[in-house]
Amino acid sequence: MSRSAHPAGPRHADVLPEGHYSAPAADLNVLDPKVWAQTVTRTEDGSVSVGGIDVATLAEEFGTPAYILDETDFRARARAWRTAFGHDADVFYAGKAFLSRAVVRWLHEEGLNLDVCSGGELATALSAGMPADRIAFHGNNKSVEEITKAVEAGVGRIVLDSFQEIVRVAHIAQGLGRRQRVQIRVTVGVEAHTHEFIATAHEDQKFGIALADGQAAEAVRRALALDGLEVIGIHSHIGSQIFDMAGFEVAARRVVSLLAQIRDEHGVELPEIDLGGGLGIAYTSEDDPREPHEIAKALGEIVTRECEAAKLRTPRISVEPGRAIAGPTAFTLYEVGTVKPLEGLRTYVSVDGGMSDNIRTALYDAEYSVALVSRTSDAEPMLVRVVGKHCESGDIVVKDAFLPSDLAPGDLVAVPATGAYCRSMASNYNHALRPPVVAVRDGEARVIVRRETEEDLLRLDVG
Repeated sequence: MSRSAHPAGPRHADVLPEGHYSAPAADLNVLDPKVWAQTVTRTEDGSVSVGGIDVATLAEEFGTPAYILDETDFRARARAWRTAFGHDADVFYAGKAFLSRAVVRWLHEEGLNLDVCSGGELATALSAGMPADRIAFHGNNKSVEEITKAVEAGVGRIVLDSFQEIVRVAHIAQGLGRRQRVQIRVTVGVEAHTHEFIATAHEDQKFGIALADGQAAEAVRRALALDGLEVIGIHSHIGSQIFDMAGFEVAARRVVSLLAQIRDEHGVELPEIDLGGGLGIAYTSEDDPREPHEIAKALGEIVTRECEAAKLRTPRISVEPGRAIAGPTAFTLYEVGTVKPLEGLRTYVSVDGGMSDNIRTALYDAEYSVALVSRTSDAEPMLVRVVGKHCESGDIVVKDAFLPSDLAPGDLVAVPATGAYCRSMASNYNHALRPPVVAVRDGEARVIVRRETEEDLLRLDVG
């Protein structure tokens, strides 16, 4: 069926089933700016455009599914974080959210630093011209090869995550005739109000060295004694998709307490404190994220207050927004394939992507919004579940949302706020081809990560 054909579809049930969804918006044609990228608008003919280009044009040129990235919005968000924290703090973009060579160049141009957590991310950063001294290298199990490449490149800091890594990095650095700048990652016992699998600062997890039992203090003690290391600070990360600053306040208090202990024991005041990232974004209209300037003000006040109480000089603060920059700047564009009503329950809308391009719903029970973007509709809303084309019952993109009841095969729908972790975590499940990332700016669109082909899949299969 062509996109121009839109027969009447099933209406929503009079009594809706129990589930996690909001009431339908008064007008499903209205796009909430909270969840959509900056330049996304409805055009006069009712379709949606981004960066001045109609989504139907993008679908025709680049195919679906596709990640459509608003470059103007990405740059503006990066700039807002840099401006909010000023020159007395460091902003490291968390590359794991989404990284490509084009993104690295944007970050460099907007004055941000970059954190990476694998050899592949490091190679991408260096190949795109990010100065090595503006790179931080994370990871709970960095290989000898990865550490060697990082030290040889001259990365600005390596975040140490275990006692074994303290010795490993020191040995490699000394062998290369270097003195590597490092931070010690500590777990401060703060569990952010978030999904269990993405809460990272309570003790029972794989990241960092525990503060509560004295292990963190011992890690600093050992690192300070090694000639190959220059300990520049303490790193803490308390989780992801966080809206409440209370957890950061507790974390900062405990990290500053450790800094005071280090001063008293070693006569050293470490010059830096990294409070990590994890600040939330709006996936739905119910989410209420804080602005970068509010976050910068709150974190600055928290650290300054705790340091004054401990009679410490206020260290240089670092933060690591990833999702908060990339997440809102992109949406995933799909074509509807089938519309399957289940009487008294909901309507299943199948699109031409799924869990291979967005695993977060299946993995984290994440919630998303969805909208019809190829046209407007005055039809009544129907409760839908947007699902993918994979052979998996958990292949859900949007669990419960409302779309117009005349939705039909060939329509284009879009899921906003997919700029972070969707392409990064994409897979070839069922031998699906990973979608392209298309950057749009000022009426021009260009592929910055191309669509995979069957030839790409077969090239790796050497059997």
